[in-house]
Amino acid sequence: MLDVGISHARAVNTMVAMPEPRPISVHVDEKGRITLPAKLRKALSLESGDTLFVRLRGDILELTKAENPFDALARHALKEYREGRTRDLREIARNWGVDPDRE
Repeated sequence: MLDVGISHARAVNTMVAMPEPRPISVHVDEKGRITLPAKLRKALSLESGDTLFVRLRGDILELTKAENPFDALARHALKEYREGRTRDLREIARNWGVDPDRE
């Protein structure tokens, strides 16, 4: 029996708690496809068309949700902004002795 481990890739690989503590049984169809239960898809915010990475580790099949790198970059930029670690372009220009309003 293969255990199915699900993780949610972000800036770092973070494991998401599965909605149920017991293993979830899924079946493989004739084309090799599995259907993930709705509770699991909802917990991982999986939508039709999302990409998953599949890795076999011994007898464990690991699925990791792929993330758009621009989403990760945007999250990082917002975090930096909220923590006050960003500067305005006008401020940078003034520090360099450039008048940002000059045409």
